[in-house]
This record gives sequence, C-alpha cells and structure tokens, in this order.
Amino acid sequence: MTGAAGRPELPDRDDSGAGFLQCFGKQMKLLREQAGLTQAELGSRLGYGEDQVASVEQGRRIPKPQMIDKADEVLGAGGVLRAMKDAVARARYPGFFRDAARLEADAVELHVYASQAVPGLLQTEEYARAVFAMWRPLLDEDTIEQRVLARMARQEIFSRWPAPLMSFVIEEAVLQRPIGGRRVLRGQLEQILLIGQKRNVEIQVMPTDREDHAGLGGPLTLIETTGQQRIAYMEVQDISRLLTERKPVREAEARYGIIRAQALTPRESLSYIEKLLGAV
Repeated sequence: MTGAAGRPELPDRDDSGAGFLQCFGKQMKLLREQAGLTQAELGSRLGYGEDQVASVEQGRRIPKPQMIDKADEVLGAGGVLRAMKDAVARARYPGFFRDAARLEADAVELHVYASQAVPGLLQTEEYARAVFAMWRPLLDEDTIEQRVLARMARQEIFSRWPAPLMSFVIEEAVLQRPIGGRRVLRGQLEQILLIGQKRNVEIQVMPTDREDHAGLGGPLTLIETTGQQRIAYMEVQDISRLLTERKPVREAEARYGIIRAQALTPRESLSYIEKLLGAV
C-alpha cells in the first residue's frame, strides 16, 4: 500500500466491479447453456427464483457465496465459478472503497469519526438507499441496489467472534439531518441505539456547540488488522487514501483520541439520541 519511495499510494480507483460482475454472469450463463438447463431449472436446483438467476447472469445482482458454490457444483464447473468468489465479493464495492472494505472485514479494532452522514456500518437499509439515491452523478437503480446490499453485508462484522473493538464519533448535526425523511431518520436513530448496546461498541456524539474541535479535517477511520498493522483511511468526494506509514497513522490516532475526549461520553451520547428520537 506504499510506493517505492515509502509514500502512501492511492488505492486503485478503477470502478470495474460492474464489468467483472457482467463477465461472471456471462460465464455462468455459458455453463448453464452447456448443461442444457433453463434459468428456471437452474434456479430450482440452486434454491433461487428464475428472476434471480437472470439478474446474476446479466450482472445486475451480486450472487452470494453459497449460490456460487452450489452453481459451481450443479453446473460441473470444476471450481471455475468458485475461484471467482473473492473477486465477486470485492466487486460489490466502488473502486475507491475496495481496499478499505477488505481491511475492515478482518479488523480487530475499528474506530470511525463521521461528520457528513451516519457511518455505513451503522446505517439501516432505508437510510443507505436514500444516501445512494442522492449520489451525484446519479447512480442507476441496479447500482444503488448493489451498493445497498454490499453495505448491509458489511454489517456482518457485528456478528463476528471474537468481536472487534469498535467506536464511532458522530457529529450531532448528522443525527438531526433527515436523510430519506423523518420516518427513515427515526429508524436510523433506533438502529444506532440498538448497536450502541453491544459490549464491543461505543458510540459518541460530538455536540455542535463545542468551541474546541479536533475533527475539522474531515471524516476518519482507524483500523488495526489481525496482523497488528495499524492503518488510517480517509475519504472525500469519492477520493480515498489509505495511510500505512507510522507517522501519519500515529497523528491520525492522536487526533481521534482528542475527538473522543471532546465528544459526549458513550452514556451521555445514548441518552441524547434517545431524547432526539422522541422529538423526531
């Protein structure tokens, strides 16, 4: 993740995920036709509907790992489809986020400061869909659906064991912004409260009226991997950067520590969100 001169490099921004999914779909269609099966017949053997098989073949739907394994077996692909499973998983995400998504999935610690929207790991499906619907340039409906499903899949991290240690600091204004409407915001606040009850998760609110604020530089994510590598991830306007050198990562960690100290405590934060929920 660092260049020859030791400088952090931008991750690959080639957003070719949709193209790869189309190639995977064409490969599955070719194998299905060679097996002499219709989409309905393959769907029946896989436990999926005809429309789901069609969507995968057209590259409009991201197949689950279980579907890929079963299709490889039913179609006698000899491991060809199974070998593409990891690449299919990576293709769920836009190019600028793929490296971060891979690291996030294996994190033992994850710390997030959010100043624009509720962090993706905490978003409800409706909130996430509203966020992607507001994307500029506009995303087509299939891309929105793919990204919503990918964002929901990331939340499997909350079911992992051993559970990673996680903390989130969210700007007060973010929690008041009715993205998707009041009903969507209410469901989002309820979800934050629910996740905030987990023993491995701490959620804090940064009040708008703070005179001192160490987070003016923008959103920030800190990740520690199972290999004890510490990484800082920053993203703005679809441009992202992963920092791996110790000096900038240490500076980001220090900044996040100050942000947490300036925010409400986790208990105060959940109490505030409960009050805010009552007013929505």
